[in-house]
Amino acid sequence: MTFACFAGISSSRVNYSTKSDMNEVRVLAPATVANVVCGFDVLGFALSEPVDEVVVRRISEQTVRIIHRDDFGLPTDPAKNVAGVAARAVLERAGADFGLEIEIKKNIKPGSGIGSSAASACGVVVAVNHLLGGRFSKGEMVGLAMEGEQLASGSRHADNVAPCIYGGFTLVRSIDPAVDVVGLEFPEIYASVIHPQIEIRTSEARSILPADVPLKTAIKQWANLGALVAGLARRDYELIARSMDDGIVEPVRKSLIPKFDEVKSASLTAGALGGGISGSGPSIFMLTRTRSEAKSVAEAMAAVYTTTGINFHTYVSQIASKGVTID
Repeated sequence: MTFACFAGISSSRVNYSTKSDMNEVRVLAPATVANVVCGFDVLGFALSEPVDEVVVRRISEQTVRIIHRDDFGLPTDPAKNVAGVAARAVLERAGADFGLEIEIKKNIKPGSGIGSSAASACGVVVAVNHLLGGRFSKGEMVGLAMEGEQLASGSRHADNVAPCIYGGFTLVRSIDPAVDVVGLEFPEIYASVIHPQIEIRTSEARSILPADVPLKTAIKQWANLGALVAGLARRDYELIARSMDDGIVEPVRKSLIPKFDEVKSASLTAGALGGGISGSGPSIFMLTRTRSEAKSVAEAMAAVYTTTGINFHTYVSQIASKGVTID
C-alpha cells in the first residue's frame, strides 16, 4: 500500500468548518524525525506518537499568555517560548485584533531530537489558523512555524515543521525566498526510536558541523538523497536501505550519543532497513517494513542501552500520514 500525502505546496487556504464565534481549539502535534540520514535540513517524516497536546483560546486582551501543563520548566514569556513566538507571528501576519491564551502539555521531551520545538510551534500555528477560519495555507503555516524554530535553534529550517504540519515524508526544496515543500509518496513503513534521557541542544549540535564539505563527499550525499526519495516512491525497500548513508553529519554528531554505533549495528542485525540520528539527537531512529520488525528493533536498541545506566524510552510508530490534527 502506498500513501500519497500531497504534491508540492498549495496556494489555496486551509478550509475549516468553523463558526465565526469560535474561541477555543485543541490540537495534537506529532513528533517528527528530521534529516533521515542523508537529507540534512531538507528531509523529514511525522511519527504517530508521541504527540503534544495544545489548547489555544481567543482572548480580548491583545497579548499572548502561555500555560504549561507539564514539568519541563519551559519559559512562559512568549518572547522566549517557541509557541509564543510562532503565535505572535500568526497574529501579526493576520492583523488580528485579539490575543491568545495557550495551554501546552508536552509529551515530546524538549531536547529529545524528535521535533519537540517544532510540535509546539506547529501546534499553535495550526490552532490559531483554525480560529482565523483557515486564513493561511499549509506552506504559509510552515513559514510562520519556522519563527519558533529560529528561537529554538538559532536558524530557520523546516525539516521538522514541514512534516509536523503536512504529515508523511516531506522534502523541503526551498525556504528562501519562499517556502516550497514537496510531499513524498512512501510505502507502508515503520519507525523504531530510542530516546536516551540526555539532552543535546540543537544549537550546540549544529555548531560542531563542518563549515565546508569536499565535493566528492557532497556528490555521494546527493546521490543517496535522490535514491532514497526514489526508493520511497517505488516501494523499493532494498534501495531505501542502500541509500540511508551519511558521510557528512553522522560521523561528527554520533560522538554526542553514547553507544550509537552499537545501537545501529544491533538494529540492523534485528532487521532494520537502516537509520541514524533523529535530528540533532540524542534520539536514534530505524526504519522497518513491518510493525513486528519495528518491535524487534526497538527491543534490540533497548538491550544495548540497558548496559549504560542511562534512562531511555522507546517508541514504535507507523509513519503518520497526517500532521497536526484538530482534536
